[in-house]
Amino acid sequence: MVRLDLDQVVMRRMKEDDIEVVKALIKEGCEGTENRLILHILTRPLCLFILAVFSSILRCLVHSFILALAIPVFLLIIYLKITMPRSTGVLGSSRPYWDYVGSSYRGTQDETLQNPYRRISGKTPVTKRQRRKIGSKEKDKEVSTEKISPEREQEAGQVWVADSDGDIIGCIFRESETRVDIRRICRLVTGCWYRREGLGRLLVQSLEHRERETGAQRMYAHVPYPSKVGEVFFKKLGYQQLGEGTSEEDDEEAKRETPERGFLGYPLTKVFYKDL
Repeated sequence: MVRLDLDQVVMRRMKEDDIEVVKALIKEGCEGTENRLILHILTRPLCLFILAVFSSILRCLVHSFILALAIPVFLLIIYLKITMPRSTGVLGSSRPYWDYVGSSYRGTQDETLQNPYRRISGKTPVTKRQRRKIGSKEKDKEVSTEKISPEREQEAGQVWVADSDGDIIGCIFRESETRVDIRRICRLVTGCWYRREGLGRLLVQSLEHRERETGAQRMYAHVPYPSKVGEVFFKKLGYQQLGEGTSEEDDEEAKRETPERGFLGYPLTKVFYKDL
């Protein structure tokens, strides 16, 4: 773990040069999440019953108890690995889709989120200038830019990165605006060396402040079902799990914000919300 000065962190919109770094950061943050979700599904009662039925049928064909038990489980794991979105993790949402990450950088490049720690310390953050790619990649950049339509960019949402001394140490994804007063955080990742330093809290609260100023009234976050750390994190930030303590007037909103579901309809995420 590295000591982090939060007042020196610059939270800005992702640029094209950041795309691969952000993807690598997401993969690092998603390690183990997919396997925990698969284990969660395999241990559900209905799933165990179906596996037991198939094992009983195979027992008569293969004449081996071990094979009859292992084959259905192995095939189901392979099926879940193929069908479960690779992007599922961190906050459990498959949105925006993985190939849409690169469509998010075309926003206003000088956009930044407000850092409350900077006002407290009075320090001015110092950001290193990133090295510019040259050569044939400049031509590729022009070609890729032309392929990204405004509609695709809008659907991709926004990606904000935490920049500390020129290094990207975290990122937060805000889904596209499908509802006027509603915003959704669909991914939150912090580098493994910068966890438990308040970086995740800084990213969430800074994005909440910006969305509040733009007129948003509620923020949602999807947390992977087995993730106790994610649940505790958002509850400390004032989020409430959807369905717990909600009044009748929220029923219509609850129907529109449903958790992601996997094999046999089992929920893969828990939905948390906060009124801004």
